[in-house]
Amino acid sequence: MPFADVVTIAAIALGWALLVGGAGLLALWLLRRRSLMLQLCIVILAVVLSFAAGVLAVAEAMYISPHDLLVVVVVTAISAVVAVAVAVLLAARLVRDARSLQRLTHSVGEGELLEDTGALPVNTEFARVATELVSTSERLAAAREEVQLLDRSRRELIAWISHDLRSPLAGLRAMTEALDDGLAEDPARFHRQMRRQVDHMSDLVDNLFEVSKISSGTLTLRLEPMSLHDLVSDAVAELAPVARAKDVALVELTSPDHTVVGDARELARVMTNLLANAIEHTPAGGTIRIRTSREDDAMVLSVQDTGSGIAHENLTSVFEPGWRGTDARTPGTSVHGTSGAGLGLAIARGIVEAHNGVISAHNADGGSRFDIRLPVGA
Repeated sequence: MPFADVVTIAAIALGWALLVGGAGLLALWLLRRRSLMLQLCIVILAVVLSFAAGVLAVAEAMYISPHDLLVVVVVTAISAVVAVAVAVLLAARLVRDARSLQRLTHSVGEGELLEDTGALPVNTEFARVATELVSTSERLAAAREEVQLLDRSRRELIAWISHDLRSPLAGLRAMTEALDDGLAEDPARFHRQMRRQVDHMSDLVDNLFEVSKISSGTLTLRLEPMSLHDLVSDAVAELAPVARAKDVALVELTSPDHTVVGDARELARVMTNLLANAIEHTPAGGTIRIRTSREDDAMVLSVQDTGSGIAHENLTSVFEPGWRGTDARTPGTSVHGTSGAGLGLAIARGIVEAHNGVISAHNADGGSRFDIRLPVGA
């Protein structure tokens, strides 16, 4: 075939293809806000009609025999109809999968947990999106549950703080009124009691401020090498009078070689909270052992008492802000916490975790034991 004829055939086919394709693009632009099914049908028709128009135009230019031209027309028409039918079926499946994704997305938006994966789209790409939506719904459900737990814990904390503030405030008001009316037989004793109530409320506010810094991530640590031996010794010396008053023995099992890198002030607060907690829940004649040891690349600080222990289901709950046990429903007391609102162990956990450490509670030898694991190079 001469080269000129090839060029002519190519030009005819290209011209008709561009003409029909342009019409298809125009239709897509005009219908750009309509359904996906309609737009897919336009694309399919544009492709098929571009091919058919080119074939028929070239056939008319090449064939002289009307019979041969009729054959080409019939074959092209049948092929076009079959191609359109198959393409429409495929487009319908795509639309069905897209609607399935739409339903899944709506369910995720409504907060439903997508557990049934049997109705996922067959199309690989859509199936991946659907699988990700199922995974997203699971993560959102877990996040909602966590938020609900935090919200419940926050409400309980506010309720207990209000409860703990109400009693000392009521006591202060009664004592000031008695002093104003001249009804106090021993004003000095009233002043001492008022000072203790004010100190109690100051400690509570200080604990709340510490919890706020921990929760907001604004707790600033001044890291430096420090001795766990000195940390324990200082806490024991501070609380020894309280322990003696309750007839509780404090036993130090530490070594000067056990050191970490941490904030001495904040870790001292943790140690004081744990030791005060242990003294509070150890009966007269009991013993509290404070031990330090090294395990692999971590230093372990343990405070073990001979108290009543902790219910197994509460071994993790004791670190939640505001948590209290059933035997701590009176102002100024808490189960395994140094503040009335149950903030002592929550503060301890926050400070330990800020040092990249871990704190845990256990039942051991009839009492409870709190372990703190701190990296050697915290």
